[in-house]
Amino acid sequence: MSSKLRVSLTGTGYTKDRSPIRALATQCGSDFSYGFFLLKTISLTMAIILGVTLCATRLWAAPKIEYAGPFIDKPPVIIGGMQDFPPYEFLDKNGTPSGFNVELTRAIARVMEMNVEIQLGNWNVMRQALVHGDIDALQGLNFSAERTKEVDFSPPHSVVQYSIWSRSGTPKISQLSEIQEKTVVVLKGSISDELLQSAGINNLIRADSYGEALRLVASEKYDYLAAAKLPIQALSSTMRLVNIVPMMNIDSLPYSYAVKRGNLALMGKFSEGLAILKKTGEYQKIHHRWLGVLEPQALPIMEIIKYATPVVGTLLLIIFVIVLWSRMLKKQVAQRTAALAHEISERERAMKELQHHQKQLIQADKMASLGILVAGVAHEINNPIGGILLGLPTLHKAHEMASSCLEERYRESGDFTIGGLRYSIMREEVPLLFDEMVQGAKRIKHIVEDLKDFSRTIDPTCTTPLDLNTIVKTSVRLAEHTIKKTTDSFVENYTESLPKIYGCSQRLEQIVINLILNACQALEHRGQSITLRTYHINNEVRLEVKDQGVGIPKEHFPHLTDPFFTTKREVGGTGLGLSISAGIVKEHGGQLKFNSTPGKGTKVTLALPVAKENAA
Repeated sequence: MSSKLRVSLTGTGYTKDRSPIRALATQCGSDFSYGFFLLKTISLTMAIILGVTLCATRLWAAPKIEYAGPFIDKPPVIIGGMQDFPPYEFLDKNGTPSGFNVELTRAIARVMEMNVEIQLGNWNVMRQALVHGDIDALQGLNFSAERTKEVDFSPPHSVVQYSIWSRSGTPKISQLSEIQEKTVVVLKGSISDELLQSAGINNLIRADSYGEALRLVASEKYDYLAAAKLPIQALSSTMRLVNIVPMMNIDSLPYSYAVKRGNLALMGKFSEGLAILKKTGEYQKIHHRWLGVLEPQALPIMEIIKYATPVVGTLLLIIFVIVLWSRMLKKQVAQRTAALAHEISERERAMKELQHHQKQLIQADKMASLGILVAGVAHEINNPIGGILLGLPTLHKAHEMASSCLEERYRESGDFTIGGLRYSIMREEVPLLFDEMVQGAKRIKHIVEDLKDFSRTIDPTCTTPLDLNTIVKTSVRLAEHTIKKTTDSFVENYTESLPKIYGCSQRLEQIVINLILNACQALEHRGQSITLRTYHINNEVRLEVKDQGVGIPKEHFPHLTDPFFTTKREVGGTGLGLSISAGIVKEHGGQLKFNSTPGKGTKVTLALPVAKENAA
């Protein structure tokens, strides 16, 4: 009890400098010093012990009550037991049940006015009889947690010690692991059977009785016997097996009445009857008669402790309340601390999200400003380009009209110079120059129109039928300068007559341009290639962008679409390209898949669902 009390007080958080007694004195508001308080406590304890001793002396001298019995007019309660378990229970020479358990059962029957019938037999058979309801109780069963699944136990009426036995001359053992590889005889269904199984000893030989088990070991057929100490001592003496000696003790286990699980009424009678016998002193007499000469006698102080238990229990209850109150305070502090930590964590997370959104807004504002700038520049470029395209055909026609006169002069006077060029050269080059200027102007106009479309304000609800090939070709034109500057091998493979998709062309162009630019930035030299391919599969239209660049490390894959994640920050990368692209793809009900091998390149696949009217 003292060790448990010590552990409980330690768990409350008292330190070496603040002992439980001192803490109690402080909480009571005492102004006395620690030493004086301790002296008072010791004096009070001595007074309590003296008072308890006087009370115990008076109780010890109380008159004993005799009870009549048995009561044969009541239905019998069938009590089972083991036929060869002396001195607890056994059949005597006349075949009559005898032993400590039998006499104790009869005494309980008297004080509880019960009609009992005691049946002793094979142990395993009796256990099964209780489980199946053929008998009402067992008068002796060792407690174990596994057995509580089938039976309910009374308070223990004794303690049984179990030991390992063998023949004389066998070396002593100190732990069960030493018989791991040996054969061990146990009583079938006994507690020793369960104990050795739980210890990992599997070479068990199960006997039906203790007598059979003793003969198997005494005859050297098997190595060891695991059984109760007192019954084996008694049986080996009766059977004159003088070569059986104990090797080591296993455990001492509570020994109680047992009833079928749920039969609380009968269990209550046994428990109450046992308590009455202990109070009247009859239990001690029965115990002394059968077990007193075999077990060490308890000191008289134990009786005093028994009667002092209520007082000690009260003190323990007071200490328990104090400890409980302290623990409740600690728990409340811990809960409040955890709540504050959670609140701080949530605030930090909200602050990070706010900063993230602020960065996104700044970037979006930059992109919006760039769009306005692009639209203005495109408009300014578009006007002179329109004039160039309008004037070039006129100049071309004027050149054609003047060429006849120039040719005539050339035939009559020979070669001559116009604008610093000899006519013989100019007559071949000028028509080509006119064609190239017209084509260049048209190309500039086309790029300007694409820029204007790309920078135009987008209606989020705008979805129209689109051709993926057209979107990709437009994106390639917009990124053509970067492509030509990066690689000498840019391959485009378009599958004709692709099914239509629904979406916003500008937002999809933004994705394609971002994928092309990423592929360009992954190349290490101009000899590496970029390949674009469009195709249709499983009600999806797909774009595949494949490069022979540096590839993507595996550890970066989970973060490719995270906002602000980039490996190119030193060259101006923001980490928003793929994040924004992934969001646009999700809006269109599509998928963005990455496949990469470091050092060999990357393949990115954009998959978009086919418009429902075009789905297969």
